[in-house]
Amino acid sequence: MRLPSMSQPFLLAPIAECPSGPPGAQVRLAVLGARGVGKSAMIVRFLTKRFIGDYEPNTGNLYSRLVHLDGDDVAVQIQDTPGCIQVQEDCVQVLDSLSRCVKWAEGFLLVYSITDYSSYQSVQPLYQHIRKVHPDARTPIIIVGNKADLLHARQVQAKEGLQLANELGSLFLEISTSEDSQGVCDVFQYLCKEVSKLQHASSTDRRRSSIIPRPKSPNMQDLKRRFKQALSSKVK
Repeated sequence: MRLPSMSQPFLLAPIAECPSGPPGAQVRLAVLGARGVGKSAMIVRFLTKRFIGDYEPNTGNLYSRLVHLDGDDVAVQIQDTPGCIQVQEDCVQVLDSLSRCVKWAEGFLLVYSITDYSSYQSVQPLYQHIRKVHPDARTPIIIVGNKADLLHARQVQAKEGLQLANELGSLFLEISTSEDSQGVCDVFQYLCKEVSKLQHASSTDRRRSSIIPRPKSPNMQDLKRRFKQALSSKVK
């Protein structure tokens, strides 16, 4: 399916951060999923077009870059997240940071590996957590099945990913971060556009709600009628 057109990062070269842009020109994204599904590789692939296969487990890197989107340069911030999503004693701090990340972000990629069924099972609770924090159904969430090149090791069928996405009301696609940089770019670009649309709609709603409606002009005939009734009652 094609879409419409803090530890140290382990990169060969650092990703340059963009300067802070004006309000309304920033997009905040979060990439969530179980450990080892390729979240960091996806982000780096999008920002640098390069594929790096091995990463140490991260504690939450934040990447920032100017992205050309529909003729405009948009400051995109992408939060990578740890892979621990289950409530355990040694994961409480990680879960707190994950919750803060969900509150901060405006658009989400939920990633699983087609070679790891347990990572697929983690998508739904993550989705439900996002919806608790962002009850507005317009908040864009895309479900991504990564490592689509490893068909010999597939544990999750494409129809299962599609069925889950349909149940959750989300967009779904499979990609191979290692083989298809364009597919990865399409995912992020589409998510950026959806967040930008939502920002525009929200600002329009705020402007409309700030307009004080003009009071209706009084009905002169009604006022005259009431005045005559008041006079007649006094005369009686």
